[in-house]
Amino acid sequence: MKKKNIVKDNRYFNQIIDNNEFLKSNYFIIYMLKTNEPESKFGIATGKKLGNAVIRNKLKRRYRSLVDENKLLFPKGFDYIIMVKKASLQASFKEINDSIKEIFKKE
Repeated sequence: MKKKNIVKDNRYFNQIIDNNEFLKSNYFIIYMLKTNEPESKFGIATGKKLGNAVIRNKLKRRYRSLVDENKLLFPKGFDYIIMVKKASLQASFKEINDSIKEIFKKE
């Protein structure tokens, strides 16, 4: 992900989550907020319950890579927050990737 495509502001991060429009998977929850911007922005949230900083950063790198691979699946005109669930720790990269593809096929 490029730096301009990352949600950095904490208030905006929370605003996207409070919007209550989301998609659920076994491995993550994707919160969405409709915008007028042509480029989508992404944020990735990992809680401290997932593990230490090394593990959380590894998960964030994995999800950033998944977003880059599947950027065309994400509808334009939305900003996204991906909340990583604990099940992601045992899941393979392919399982999470398939889950992202499956969620956006439903829409």
